[in-house]
Amino acid sequence: MISTTRPDFSRYLVTLPDFALYFICALILLMLFLVVYTRLTPQHEWKLIKEGNAAAAISLSGATIGFAIPLSSAIMNSQSLVDALVWGIVALIVQWGAFAAARILVPRLPDRITRGETAAGIVAGGLSIAIGLLNAACMTY
Repeated sequence: MISTTRPDFSRYLVTLPDFALYFICALILLMLFLVVYTRLTPQHEWKLIKEGNAAAAISLSGATIGFAIPLSSAIMNSQSLVDALVWGIVALIVQWGAFAAARILVPRLPDRITRGETAAGIVAGGLSIAIGLLNAACMTY
């Protein structure tokens, strides 16, 4: 016999407000990251990207991914929204530190990115992702 009762989807959507709150906060942190990161780096990423500079796009994309990975880890492992936000800020600081470390490893990195040297952008982006993965792993408690 075929059941004619409708499934109760409301029980599946009970956590939708929590999802929305965490997602909106994550998007705000992502925007904050992009604003802070692009202000702290000496090159002008958005201008360079608009001009077609692939090195700047690769570097900024790597930094963004390198931030999003630990941010997602912070959200998954947090005890509360405030906990996730605090660790999101930590991820932002660590990601800026990754760029500072890349500047030490790659001489004249900002100038090389500004000149469009793709290799410099790849190294900066790759280091940012690697640091982000390590950062995320350290946030699993």
